[in-house]
Amino acid sequence: MSGSGVRMRGSALVLLLALVLALAHPAAGRAADGPRAALDRAAAPKGASVTVTGAGWPPSALLTLLLCGQNMTGGTNACANADGRAVTTASDGTFRGSLPVAAPPVPCPCVVHVATVSAPAAAADAPLTVTGHPVAPLPQGSGQERLSVLEARLEGSGGLLTWFGAPPKRRLVVTVADLGAAPVKDPRFRLGVARGVLAPTWEERPWRGTLAPGARQRIALDVELAAGAYGPYAVSLEYGGRLLVEQPWDVPRPWGVTLFWVLLGTVVPLALFRAGMAVVDRLRPRRPVAPAPAPGEAPALPWFAPGSGPPAAGPG
Repeated sequence: MSGSGVRMRGSALVLLLALVLALAHPAAGRAADGPRAALDRAAAPKGASVTVTGAGWPPSALLTLLLCGQNMTGGTNACANADGRAVTTASDGTFRGSLPVAAPPVPCPCVVHVATVSAPAAAADAPLTVTGHPVAPLPQGSGQERLSVLEARLEGSGGLLTWFGAPPKRRLVVTVADLGAAPVKDPRFRLGVARGVLAPTWEERPWRGTLAPGARQRIALDVELAAGAYGPYAVSLEYGGRLLVEQPWDVPRPWGVTLFWVLLGTVVPLALFRAGMAVVDRLRPRRPVAPAPAPGEAPALPWFAPGSGPPAAGPG
């Protein structure tokens, strides 16, 4: 083969490699999108500390750093919450913080869970081997059995209408994850609302979509109470016969309703009294009024019947 042919085949090969790299670069950029977290070491003993870094987070967002066992399958109950830390992201969405290595309440495999404190909700995990901490296999089962809530909160507040007895409304926002080996398609949740120690009233709340194994999804469910409701309430979420989460809700008393009845009990009797007095004043007979004397005329003296006049004055 001639040297020119070899050079042409080499140039074609270089162009082909450049094309492959150009096509792979956007895919790599897309894979890097979203919040990420990384550790400065893969293993650390209890009592040490690890440096957590991340990128792709919302700017100037408050984040929580937690060390959790069992890959956080039990939510924050599987985390060492007392030893968690909080960091704030920079304007470019990056952060850097230190987290003490504490023993989580459940065995490993362990992860450092990074999540936003307020909306928009975002989370990421970084695996960490805690030296000396027990390790247990993750529970296995169907997708339904392993559906778990990672984060939950009630959003919303009351207003002027609620103060006057309008139905209180909130939104239960949960981050669910399929921790099993099978996908969960169109899960049907049950939303329960209970007052005090009473049993909750359940309502079917289906959700359209599919959760792949290991995937997470933010779900928002509206909650509304009866008009004039107040006192301690609890909002529960159930799936597959298993309670996923329960959030307390202290509903303030609608003092505007009390104020309305107080004003009604005061103003109505007063208005009825005023109306009755006006009727009595209109029906009461009027006394005739004597005409006024003409100008220059002496006023008429009072008239007395015979024998009823004033006594005569005696002699000096």
